[in-house]
Amino acid sequence: MYEGSSLWLPFLFGFVMKSLEPQKTQVYDQIGRGYVRARKPDPRIARMIHSALGDARTVLNVGAGTGSYEPVDRQVVAVEPSQAMIRQRRTGTVPVICAVAEHLPFFEAVFDASLAVLTMHHWHDRRAGLAELRRVTRHRIIIYTWDPACYDAFWLGAHYLPEVRDLDLPRFPNMQELAQQLGAIESHPVPIPHDCVDGFLGAYWRRPAAYLDPHVRRAMSGLAQLPQKIVEVAMTRLADDLRSGRWDEQFGWLRKLESIDLGYRLIIARLTA
Repeated sequence: MYEGSSLWLPFLFGFVMKSLEPQKTQVYDQIGRGYVRARKPDPRIARMIHSALGDARTVLNVGAGTGSYEPVDRQVVAVEPSQAMIRQRRTGTVPVICAVAEHLPFFEAVFDASLAVLTMHHWHDRRAGLAELRRVTRHRIIIYTWDPACYDAFWLGAHYLPEVRDLDLPRFPNMQELAQQLGAIESHPVPIPHDCVDGFLGAYWRRPAAYLDPHVRRAMSGLAQLPQKIVEVAMTRLADDLRSGRWDEQFGWLRKLESIDLGYRLIIARLTA
């Protein structure tokens, strides 16, 4: 049910242990195998996330996956519903609870901060998950997400795979929804560097040939969840455009940029009593 150890962990639980087991098959049990090879923390994004945590000493990481952006200088508890993802974590790092965001097995206000990194689009009930983050957190909630208002900012979804854009638009909350659920929020753009080492969907915006690699695509949940025939047709078009030079005719100007705003946002909600 949980891995790792901590002297303070037993004092956090607000539910019986049997409630920790997720009841539904998790999407990453299917698509998360080999995830850790393609998804590594980018140090520039990590610095922004860790800075946003401020002076928080105890941190809950919800939808923690393999633990990419967990700080090493604080007491962290990770919550992850997928056993496939938990098995890929380094052993002996932080306690890992197999649970879902909508039902966090902790007492109220036991963590200084909560962290959610590119995970809300996989929650079954976003409102319930955000309410749970508020319930267990004392001071601040940090969310790394994508703003659906920027749906046309990335050439892949806008010109080759509108299906991934259509999949993601309803799955990601807009800034108004987050403010309604969390109170006043700060929204900070997260520029994606041209050599980003975390292989999420927008990471290869200046390296288009990377999307032709099925191993790279497998670590991107949006592409992994689409019908693969649709993805393969789009990738054939992209490959043709790269060979012919059509991609560079339209998007070659991107190769001169060091970073770009694709709509990724770091949200900080400072909680009051």
